[in-house]
Amino acid sequence: MASYPTEPHYFDSGDGQRLAWWERGEGRPVVLIHGYFSNAHTNWIRYGHAALIAQRGFRVIMPDLRGHGHSAKPHDPAAYPPDILMRDGLALIDHLGLTDYDLGGYSLGGRTTMRLLAAGARPCRAVIAGMGLDGIVDTGGRGTYFRHVLENLGTFGQGSPEWLTEAFLKTTRGDPVALGLILDTFVDTPIEKVAAVTVPTLVLCGVEDDDNGSGAALAGAMPHGIFVEMPGNHMSAVVKPELGRAIADFLSA
Repeated sequence: MASYPTEPHYFDSGDGQRLAWWERGEGRPVVLIHGYFSNAHTNWIRYGHAALIAQRGFRVIMPDLRGHGHSAKPHDPAAYPPDILMRDGLALIDHLGLTDYDLGGYSLGGRTTMRLLAAGARPCRAVIAGMGLDGIVDTGGRGTYFRHVLENLGTFGQGSPEWLTEAFLKTTRGDPVALGLILDTFVDTPIEKVAAVTVPTLVLCGVEDDDNGSGAALAGAMPHGIFVEMPGNHMSAVVKPELGRAIADFLSA
C-alpha cells in the first residue's frame, strides 16, 4: 500500500474556490463526504475508518467541503449558492476522472450524496450514513437548529445539545461565518427523486440517532435501499469501528 500523504491535495471548483481532498489506499475509488462542522480528518481518518476501508482494497477519496477543513472558507454570500456542495462534488469527480467508483457520506455528507445522485451522478454503490428521510426531503429543520447555535455561541447551558454542538465546532476549529453561509446552500430532495435512485444504497444510522428522521424510511423509499443500524447516536456513531466496517462490508460485497 502506498504511503499516506500528511497534506491534502487541492483543486479549483467551478467558481474558482480552492478545495481540498485527502486520500488513503489504492484500488477501487470511493468518495466519502464528511458531515457539517466536521472535516475529512475528523470524520474518516481520525477513528480509523479510512484505513479500514483502504485495507479492503479501496482508494478512499475524502474531500473537505467548502467552508470546512482545509478548503476555502469565503465570507462572501455569493460563494454559497443553493446546491453548491453538490456541484463541488461533481467538480471533484470530474477533476479526478472517476467513472467506475462508489460514493457516500455521513450526515451532511449523506445528504450531499443524495443531491449528487439526484443530479445524475452514477456511482456503482452509494452509502448514506447518519441521515434519515426527514433530513433529505426537508432540510429546514436541522438548518434552523444549527443557525440558532451559530447565532448564539457562548450562551448555552453546559451539557445541553447546543453546548455539545458548539464544543464540537471548537474541536474542529470551524469558521462560524462560513458555516452559517453553508446553511443557505441546503436544497430539499423531493420524495419522487429519492424513489428514482436505482443505485444500490446502504443507509447506515446509529440505533439512537433520530436527528434527521428515520433511516429505515429513507432506505424504504429507494428501490434498492438497505438499512443497517449500528451502535451510538448521531455524534457517537462516528467514533465507532462499526461505521467503517459496515461501509467496507457493503462496498466489498
